[in-house]
Amino acid sequence: MDSPGKSSFAMLNYFATGVRRYFLVAILTTALSIIFNFLTPQIIRFSVDYIIGAEALNSLPSIVGRLLDALGGRQFIRANFLLCAAGIVICSCFSGLLNYLSRVNLAIGTGVFTKKLRDSLFSHIQYLPYQWHTDNQTGDIIQRCTFDVETVQSFVSMQLLEVLRTVILLVTALILMFSMNVTLSLICAAFIPIIALYSLFFYRRISAQFLQADEAEGELLADIQENLTAVRVVRAFGREKYEKEKFEGKLNFFTNKWIDLGYTLGFYWGVGDLATAAQILAVVCAGAWLAATKQATLGELLAFISYTNMIAWPVRTLGRTLSELSKAGVSIGRLREILEAPLETNRPDMTRPPIYDDITFEKVNFAYGEIPVLRDVSFHIPKGTTFGILGATGSGKSTIAYLLNRLYALPEENGRIRIGDTDIRQIEAAHLRREIGLVLQEPFLFSKTVRKNIAIAVSDASLEDVRKSADIAAVDDNIMAFKEGYDTMVGERGVTLSGGQKQRIAIARSLMMDCSILIFDDSTSSVDMETDEKIRSALQKNTAGRTVILISHRISTLMQADRILVLEDGSVAQIGTHSELLAEEGIYRRVYQMQSDARLLRS
Repeated sequence: MDSPGKSSFAMLNYFATGVRRYFLVAILTTALSIIFNFLTPQIIRFSVDYIIGAEALNSLPSIVGRLLDALGGRQFIRANFLLCAAGIVICSCFSGLLNYLSRVNLAIGTGVFTKKLRDSLFSHIQYLPYQWHTDNQTGDIIQRCTFDVETVQSFVSMQLLEVLRTVILLVTALILMFSMNVTLSLICAAFIPIIALYSLFFYRRISAQFLQADEAEGELLADIQENLTAVRVVRAFGREKYEKEKFEGKLNFFTNKWIDLGYTLGFYWGVGDLATAAQILAVVCAGAWLAATKQATLGELLAFISYTNMIAWPVRTLGRTLSELSKAGVSIGRLREILEAPLETNRPDMTRPPIYDDITFEKVNFAYGEIPVLRDVSFHIPKGTTFGILGATGSGKSTIAYLLNRLYALPEENGRIRIGDTDIRQIEAAHLRREIGLVLQEPFLFSKTVRKNIAIAVSDASLEDVRKSADIAAVDDNIMAFKEGYDTMVGERGVTLSGGQKQRIAIARSLMMDCSILIFDDSTSSVDMETDEKIRSALQKNTAGRTVILISHRISTLMQADRILVLEDGSVAQIGTHSELLAEEGIYRRVYQMQSDARLLRS
């Protein structure tokens, strides 16, 4: 994706590419609509002062005087007074039509703008590093892609035009008012900078409050998402009350933020109403005195009252518009944080070497933030062999798989991981991942049919191929037992399936990819020993020639591996075959004895 720019304006300008003409037409038609709307008080002034009244015609602009003569003069207009009313109706119709055209063009421009923004956000998120996703809560990301996008959409479709409309309105009104009476114009205009300065102060204050409320809402959505995702755990451990209290705490915090915001808004609206009322009162009182002393005509007074009322609402809502602008500014900033996050890019020197080759870890060190996970880890996996990894929870077993798959980037100074003679940092990420099948302990299944979940990476796979992979994963019989068979819909996140069924479907999905390297990260932890053995036996027959990495806490799963790595606190404690490790004192033998004793007790 091209860069949207490093500023909020540059970002808006980037996404407006291709539809700027619609926004320009909307601005132009809005300006013309205001001009026609402002002609109405002038027609009223003309009617009162020059048709009903007897003001000298030579005080009229020359173009108006020539038009009056062309129509037959003052007497003709007096005899056909409905022409004045017709002028008001015509101006109103043109103003309404232009306003309609403005809204239509704005709707088209905003629709395309928002579509491009949503597409770019989703596309950008797809190529962000895995580390970015682990550092950001899902609920907050969803809120940015929904609520914040809608806020920006509202800004483009409403607030931005409203600001321009207010500026055009004020400039046009002041020009017309000063052309009629300078004294009344100065009285009316004196209130505008007061309200503008007050709105600027309010804008700066409200922006910080909106940011706090926005972030509180993001945390609330993240909590809801987490609760719905973990509904089984909540029910199983009777955590309903705890989750309810935790949610209420965050909800109260979020509510208090919006209440504080409401107090600030209420104060602003109260003072704004007072200032607007004072402006209208000052114009009426001063205008009445000027009219009484012949310093202003009655038509001018009526026109001034109309113009003051016309600009009263935009000036009054200036603070609301600015507050919406502050919300948009916060939302644009939050969206820019996503769009400016560095993508997982391929350097020009990256290659696509054969992935079916020896795998070597050389003095690899890795940490999640400040927490060290792997310490000086080195080992070698010959191509086409089966390699087992055993270790306690938190010993770094899964991290080895994530680093090999480049889900996490290994810093340059933290060792090397090679496939053949090539450092994986030099291998194109997409090419690497296409050749490495990774089956996790807690696999994710999409809300699709079982068949589509298994064939997710091979869209044109036949049912026969799908069933073959499922049979190797020892799940074909389970699937055929379903009423709809392979067309059975999988619930959200696979909720309709057991843990073992999900793991086996994930194994079948990985086998469909026909990868050079297969990694099974405790992927049979939820199946019984008999099924585990059946899966291992089938894998041995059907993965010949591939490099297989088995990560497990069960020695029975690893014992057939060509070599087994034992991790302890992120370091290599032992490495060897099953027989070699049993022959020496260490973690492997102790775990083997404990698991053997446990099996004897169960039997």
